[in-house]
Amino acid sequence: MWIQPRRLPSLKMPITMLLQRRAIVSLSLRLFSSHAASGPLADKASSSSDMSEFRKVFSNAKHIAIITGAGVSAESGVPTFRGEHEKWRKWQSQDLASPEAFSRYPSRVWEFYHHRREVALNKKPNAAHEAIAECEARLKKQGRKVVVITQCVDDLHQQAGSKHVLKIHGSLTETRCLSCGDVDVNKHSPICAALKNKGSPDPNVADANIPVDKLPRCSESDCNGLLRPNVVFFGETLDSHLLTKVEKELEICDLCLVVGTSSIVYPAAMFGPQVASRGIPVAEFNLRATPKSEYFTYHFQGPCGTTLPAALAPHESEVV
Repeated sequence: MWIQPRRLPSLKMPITMLLQRRAIVSLSLRLFSSHAASGPLADKASSSSDMSEFRKVFSNAKHIAIITGAGVSAESGVPTFRGEHEKWRKWQSQDLASPEAFSRYPSRVWEFYHHRREVALNKKPNAAHEAIAECEARLKKQGRKVVVITQCVDDLHQQAGSKHVLKIHGSLTETRCLSCGDVDVNKHSPICAALKNKGSPDPNVADANIPVDKLPRCSESDCNGLLRPNVVFFGETLDSHLLTKVEKELEICDLCLVVGTSSIVYPAAMFGPQVASRGIPVAEFNLRATPKSEYFTYHFQGPCGTTLPAALAPHESEVV
């Protein structure tokens, strides 16, 4: 029996308006702490874990929005900002990933991001990435659509073959010039000579204190400005044009999957509930319940690389 999603009247307003009125485009805003999943709200979850029922809904969906978070990449070995990777050397990772930190300590922040870049560049897509990409390619042949809206800053979705990816938090494989604003794809390893073998998270390793003129610089003619990772730092706002694209996808989807995200970082944490407020089925795939689980139609607990391939496999009703 299909379960009607819990409706959220307060979320009827369009996402962009909510973002403007409530000023929650900052990545640093959180509704709950990182331990909220074990709190009272998580205990209220009433979502179904009936895979066969989900598969029936999936077989009829024409426009599927898949929202992915750091948990998907973590299964490939990409570190998150929590748990054992909450600190880099003696600093909180979130404190380094800020515009203030980059302005005051560009060498330290570039070491931090260089380490993250090098790790991400050496990782491979896992079964969850591959299942999403295969599903997108397969359903496209049937006139159906899959869009990935991701908080991840690696390019594992693209490596797996996903074509329609909206990266709301930016990309580790892109740089942005602070002088001319040029954004460029950059997968060099190391990104510059001065950062070679730098960035170890070992707390006993001292800062390299690289001179600013030796850090990554813009290659545009007559510029040579300082580059920064083209990611959204904590405290910065998200690209409004990209958020508009996200809103359009969420407004027309007839099935939404929330995969590997803690649902505590805004504005992405509201995407699933926004879809659920329209009465659209939302399925959550995560290691544990989250603060938003109770709003969703389905919740499938376990590694995404295990649960997602079964959920997105060809349905018996599909015409090959």
